[in-house]
Amino acid sequence: MIESDPVITNKTDPKLNAETAGVSLLRGDPKKAILKLSAPMIIAMLLTSLYNIVNAIWVAGLGSDAMAAVGFITPLFMILMGLGAGLGAGVTSVISRRIGAQDREGADSAAVHAMGLMLAIAAVVTVPLFLFAEPLALLFGAGETAGLAAEYGRVIFAGTVLLLFVNIGYAILRAEGDAKRTMYAMVASSLINMVLDPLLIYTAGLGIAGAAWGTLISMGFVAAILLYWFYVKRDTYVSLSWQHFRADGAIVLDILKVGLPASLEFVLMSALAIIINGMLVLVAGTDAVAVYTAGWRVVMFAIIPVVAIGTAVTAVTGASYGARQYKRLRVIQRFSVGFGIAITLLISVVTYVFSQQIAFLFAYAPESAHLAPMIAAFLATMCFFYPFVPPGIMSGSIFQGMGRGINSLIVSLFRNLIFIALSAYILGVVLAMGEQGVWWGIVIGDILGGLLGYAWAWLHIRSLIALPGAAADSDDPEFV
Repeated sequence: MIESDPVITNKTDPKLNAETAGVSLLRGDPKKAILKLSAPMIIAMLLTSLYNIVNAIWVAGLGSDAMAAVGFITPLFMILMGLGAGLGAGVTSVISRRIGAQDREGADSAAVHAMGLMLAIAAVVTVPLFLFAEPLALLFGAGETAGLAAEYGRVIFAGTVLLLFVNIGYAILRAEGDAKRTMYAMVASSLINMVLDPLLIYTAGLGIAGAAWGTLISMGFVAAILLYWFYVKRDTYVSLSWQHFRADGAIVLDILKVGLPASLEFVLMSALAIIINGMLVLVAGTDAVAVYTAGWRVVMFAIIPVVAIGTAVTAVTGASYGARQYKRLRVIQRFSVGFGIAITLLISVVTYVFSQQIAFLFAYAPESAHLAPMIAAFLATMCFFYPFVPPGIMSGSIFQGMGRGINSLIVSLFRNLIFIALSAYILGVVLAMGEQGVWWGIVIGDILGGLLGYAWAWLHIRSLIALPGAAADSDDPEFV
């Protein structure tokens, strides 16, 4: 670790200074860092999620069976996203902590190790998912829509390596405070997707597979952009050069301490989606799955600002934790949760007022028009879900930034498989409230999970502040 000289040149590219604007931001005022890092990510993630909604709208034109088929593949797709995002969370945590500790070589090594892990995972999971797409869809309850689900899924699964690489690339940029460049890549991907979807689904006559091909092509384009930035332009703070690479088990373990639990969180979310789908089929049939699939896309879009703030929180927390400035963690939690709640309250009002208009977007075709009233009812119910999302997400992001991925995983486990799943089962099945009982179970479980996550993170931060040896400037009144 080099601490004495504030300007450390990059051995592989001497023209680079040690500290970019993004790195300076990470080491400064945490409130300012959260605002500046989250703003580009909010824009980028909103556009990405908007693509998902647009994709669902185009798929809706193929009928409710096609919508349900995508819904049955979604849990598997979430697992893949979780593998990439989980490793990315680990990399963001490790790199930002090393940036806070002024260990640039350690940051570079973590990034290269992450790429190696990504390639290994892609090599292991791609072929089984591709070959067994239809049996897996049947296992999840797809029934007669399993063929459509497999048609969509096989294309998506073929691009696993692209999906994982893009997620890791984004995570590296976020870790060094370069949220703007991440935004550019994500926006480009979304726009390409939105243009390609109608062309491939309808003009080219590919049907549901066309939606998957649009996703695959856009990921390939973004992967090329990331490779250009890292290996040709080479103006990032973190270097991805393999020239001086030496395998280090300690770095792999550090990444996996956050990456594996974070990946498992997505697995838990996928497991919850499978459970919810099963409950809905049990109490109301496959149309209820179509309603949930369409409505949940809107929910995911609505909470994107909170998720974006959470990605900023992980990086800012890592830098503060690496520098042992523990009082900043208290500021990070309070500010990020308050910011998130303010945004979600506004989202709740807008969603409630326009629930019927939003529902129409997913039920414009004659084949799916009968779903509109239930989609609108689902969206109105979820307005009570939104305000309790920030405490859980921000607290989990803080745990990840500190390198305590297992804490975040435990909170997610309680939220998804205990609070939400149990509440949905009791209300929807035991009390025979049907699909609306399942929806309210999701809301109740979210509230309990959010409160648990916030309380645990608050107590852990308090214990850190009480430790001897914290950095002296963590007592600066600006951060108290």
